[in-house]
Amino acid sequence: MSASAEMPYFIRPSLQLSAEDKKEAYKEALAAIDANLQGESNMILKMVTINCLLKTFLSYYYWVGFYMVDKGKLIVGPYQGTLGCLSIDFGRGVCGNAASEGQTQLVSDVHALAQGTQHIACDPNSQSEIVVPVFNSQKQLIAVFDVDSTEKHSFDEVDQAFLEELMDKHFGVEDLVYGYQL
Repeated sequence: MSASAEMPYFIRPSLQLSAEDKKEAYKEALAAIDANLQGESNMILKMVTINCLLKTFLSYYYWVGFYMVDKGKLIVGPYQGTLGCLSIDFGRGVCGNAASEGQTQLVSDVHALAQGTQHIACDPNSQSEIVVPVFNSQKQLIAVFDVDSTEKHSFDEVDQAFLEELMDKHFGVEDLVYGYQL
């Protein structure tokens, strides 16, 4: 299936925020996330809640979600937005690089990267991206958190600081439970 440049009716385009508005939106989003996740340990529940609330509070978020580590590669996990890549090899694309390097990746213009190796174009509407590695309490990589915007230059050090703190606070804990209990 090829990606379409036409934005789906259920997805809104990104709207940029000033630096001050961005900080305020993150503070409100993180307060809502903390309130909703207080006492929760289920990893999937946390991912779904974080996606929903960040996309609600931050108007420049177009696609938001997690790629989870599974058998030496990344597989799509909970997300909100258009269809994501189903699996990504470590070292391939922005998400794969974040996973292999264990470092946050900030990309102002994804179309300036080599397509297929440095960037994987799942949706041509995505223009900029931030990917944050997610570690458990033993500092093992368990996922990457990926956010795309339909505008170039959407992500910066403000996003990086808030998102790294959020991932550490909610996933770098001892009592994390994976998946659903059947």
